[in-house]
Parts: sequence; structure tokens; C-alpha cells
Amino acid sequence: MPLINVIRGEAIPTAPFTVRTPVMRLPIWLLVLWQAAKALFWLAVAYVRFWYVTLPATLLTWLYAQFSWQGPVSLTGGTAVVGAAWWFGHRPSCQRFGWWPVLAKWRRFLYRRRWNAAMVTAKLSVSYDGHTIIPVLKRVRCRAGSDVVLVRMVTGQIPDDFAKASERLAQTFGVRQVKAMAGTTFGTVVLVLLRGDTLHKTVAPMAVTGTPDFTALTLGVQEDGAPYELRLFGTQILIVGATGSGKGSVIWSLVRSLAGGAGTGLVQLWGLDPKGGMELGIGWPMFTRFASQDFTEMAEMLEQAAKMAQDRASRLAGETRQHTPTLDDPLIVLFIDELANLTAYLTERQLKDRIKAALGIVLTQGRAVGVHVVAAIQDPRKEVLPARGLFPTRIGLRLSEPGEVDMVLGDGMRDRGALCDRIPQTQPGIGYVALEGDPTPMRVRFSYLDDDNIRDMAHLYGRHRVIEGEEA
Repeated sequence: MPLINVIRGEAIPTAPFTVRTPVMRLPIWLLVLWQAAKALFWLAVAYVRFWYVTLPATLLTWLYAQFSWQGPVSLTGGTAVVGAAWWFGHRPSCQRFGWWPVLAKWRRFLYRRRWNAAMVTAKLSVSYDGHTIIPVLKRVRCRAGSDVVLVRMVTGQIPDDFAKASERLAQTFGVRQVKAMAGTTFGTVVLVLLRGDTLHKTVAPMAVTGTPDFTALTLGVQEDGAPYELRLFGTQILIVGATGSGKGSVIWSLVRSLAGGAGTGLVQLWGLDPKGGMELGIGWPMFTRFASQDFTEMAEMLEQAAKMAQDRASRLAGETRQHTPTLDDPLIVLFIDELANLTAYLTERQLKDRIKAALGIVLTQGRAVGVHVVAAIQDPRKEVLPARGLFPTRIGLRLSEPGEVDMVLGDGMRDRGALCDRIPQTQPGIGYVALEGDPTPMRVRFSYLDDDNIRDMAHLYGRHRVIEGEEA
């Protein structure tokens, strides 16, 4: 039987069906009661969520009701006195448990105000099924000069997405720089918002220890104010920077960290300065072997270092995987200033081939047997330094172009915060350190040693120099 719709008493088989939604009439008092219950519920949620504001307000109100104005004034004054005593008595604990948590709540409020707009304009939001999904700001922690923001990413995002948008985020939030790194929890990313520059002051020379710790040589100061410690065991070091960027600061900071061992004979420093000794010559007594004029002598030094590495590898095979320095078998560190003069600009082809072959052996076999290379260079191009990939530890100082950053430190390092091309000329000695296998570059300012510091250091510790096979 066909369905027939009746409209105004007339049967119309082809007319569409009309459905009237049933209407439920509620008394006005019930609606008012329901809205009031909802308001009280959300008020309770807000009271608990923002306890750091609501609890003090409640306490001050109760004190005023009980003791008039003397109550709030006494509490405020007493809190100020206790806080001042805590601040001046033990500032680190006061900052950790008092100041930084309070500041973090305030900063989180400021970031949340701009959060949605920042995620959309930085192209970090995702459109799905007609909805815009925004990464969630989970937590903010403050420390000296920076804020650490934990973010839960949208499904399908990776930390590199935030690294590529770091400059946009820095401009949006009004900070100097933003670094992005993977969080410890799955699906999260940590944004480090750097507010001020803690490295604007020159770093004084570090103290010399009698026996160097080859796993933690102190060379300067990190961005968070902690000492920067470099692990020499198991690595080779490449320093790249434009003219006046502070390559000498890195070299002499490392020499100073090894000075105690050089003074006792536990460490031998070999110096190769193809520029005629302009950089390393001032501290020549620190070096067991030193060459600055004769390229043939430099080739022979590298070949001797290569043979030493091969002999040690044969001797230590099956016994240990890391050489331990002794007075009879010291650690050897070759310092080479402007390596390109030996690998690219040397006109004598046969001599250049000898140098490249010996250098390749030292770089590939020397780091486990205690024969290390610290090389400085200005031009990081592959044709200038073919063995660039054999340096696990790379230090990028001020560079001329953005493309050189990834060339020196590795692909994607500039997006992750290594802005070597933006280091001011007025701040030599500042650079970014990239370690093999670590995707996060570290910003460091190396200590500065003037000529007098170097001469004094050479006078005190340069006692084991070898001249034509004799110790002087």
C-alpha cells in the first residue's frame, strides 16, 4: 500500500513527508537550576585548575574577614621577609622551587594567548575532516635565559617540522631563538625558547688540572651557563670558521686543557702551522714537535703519526678498544692550523698526496689508539677538505653563508638551531658543536687566551719539547 501524505486535509501521494519534532516544555525554574549547576561546576574546575591564584585570594579574603586589614598585611609582609631571606641565603634553591615555578605559570599564560595563532601561521596546524587540529602546549619550565616548552604533536608530525618553523616561532613569541628537539615521551617535542644571550661576555681562561680528564676537557661555557666539556677519547675534531671567528680560541682552549698532561709528559702536542707559525708559533714550547715552514717536514710528521697509530693498533688488538695514556705511551694530539694549505692549496702534487694518505690513516685509525687530530679550516667545501666526514666532532664558528652550516655540521643542523651565519663579528669564540649521532647542536663560547696568557702557559708547562730527538 503506497504511503500518502496528507496536507491540509488533502491526500497528496507525491508530496514529501513532513515530520514535526516533539516539543518538551520545561518549567523556567528547572532551566535556571540547570544553568546554575553548570556554572558552579565550571567555577569549581577553574578554582582547582588555577589554584595558584585562587588559594592565595581565598586565604587573603578569610584573613581580612577575621582580622581586618592587619591579617592580609601581616601575611604579605611575612611572606616577603621569608622570601628575601631565602633568596639571599640560598639563591639556587629559591630559584628552583620558588621563582622559576611561579615565572613558568606566568609565561605559560602568555604563550597560550598566542599559541593558536602561532601554530596556524607557522603551518604547524593540521586540517582533518573539516577541523583544524592544533599541537597542544603541555608544560612550561623556566630557567636562566630560556623557557622549555613541552608540546604534544599532532598525529603525523615529527620534531623536524617544528625545527623548520623555529625562526617563525621566535619572531612570534619575541625570543632570540627557538630550538626543537624530540621529547622523552612518545609524540612530544621540546621547544627551547632562548630569551637573552648568556654568552655575550668573554670567557676567561680555564684552570689547568695536573692530570687532564680526557673524557671531559673544559673548554668554555655552554648557553645554559654550565661549563662545556669535550670528550677527546674516541674522536677527531674539526674547527671551521671565517677569518676572525675565533678558531684560535678553540685551539688554545684545548691546548690549555691538556697543558697539565703536556707538562708531565703524559700528553704530546704536535703543531703544524702552514701559515708560517702566525697562530701556533707564540706557544711553540708547548709542542713536542713543531713545523711551520717546511711542508716536507709536515708530511713526515703526519706519516710518523700514521705509523704510530698503526703500530699501536697492532699492539692493542684483542686487548682493549681504547688506548690509555702513560708516560711511556703518551697521548698524541696533532694541532693543524688552516688544514686547506696542506690538502688543497699545496702545489706540489706528490707531497700533497703523501699528506692526504697519512692524514686519512690517522683520522680513521688514530682515535681509538690515542692519536688525535685537531684541525682548523676556513673553507668547508668538499673539494677543499675531502676527509670532512672523518671528523666525528665538528665545531662551527661564524660562517659566511647559511648553506655552509649544514656543510660543516651536517644536514638539517641549521634548522635545529645552529645559526653560525648569524654570529656577530663582535663575538669571536662563539660556535656550535655537533657530535656524531647527536641531532641537537650545542652553542658554546670558548675561553679567550691573549698572547700573554699563551706565553705564561708555555713557560710553565712547555718543558717536554723534543728537538732532533733530544729532550730540552
